Amino acid sequence: MLTIHHLRISQSERIVWLCEELGLDYELKLYDRDPETRLAPPELKAIHPMEIAPVIEDGDLKLGESGAIVEYIVGKYAPDTELVPGPDDPDFADHLYWFHFANATFMTNGMMQIAVGFVGAEMPAPLMKRVTNAWEQIERRLGEADYFGGRRLTTADIMMVFQLTTSRAFRDQPIDHLPNLKAYLKRIGARPAYQRAMAKAEPGFAPKLD
Repeated sequence: MLTIHHLRISQSERIVWLCEELGLDYELKLYDRDPETRLAPPELKAIHPMEIAPVIEDGDLKLGESGAIVEYIVGKYAPDTELVPGPDDPDFADHLYWFHFANATFMTNGMMQIAVGFVGAEMPAPLMKRVTNAWEQIERRLGEADYFGGRRLTTADIMMVFQLTTSRAFRDQPIDHLPNLKAYLKRIGARPAYQRAMAKAEPGFAPKLD
């Protein structure tokens, strides 16, 4: 059985959601952040040297990095899932783009904002333009398709949603001007697997879906 190590209020919620969508059995271990530093507790260091989550254990394997974990779980436990379009699927390229956009561009921009704000500075204009451009791309995409990966939910959505919901709950990032995104988050919030995942991963924390 898979073991998922989930740090509260972190991107490791993705892995819980993926396993719920796939109907996989797993053991979930929750970790609270240090109340002073807001970083991961030292117990995670014994599991993975980066002291961050997600981390999974599968037999003797220990694996970090959410994108790698998603690909590992799908490849080993659900190779035929519709959550990953095949190369002959018309949504194949879009799925790949948004799957990698999630961490390579979108998460990076968000972390820059957090770091700059932490030291009491303002984002330089060129970097702020990157942030604005990313949100504009998201709104445009969700006007073209119901999901980032195309006509149905894919692992691209599982990668993207954390930054649109839980992460946004702790920043001043309104989305009232993004109607396509608001409609999308309602669709995500209505999914039983997402509801189960968030109830298990973040008990007492209502998903930021508005």
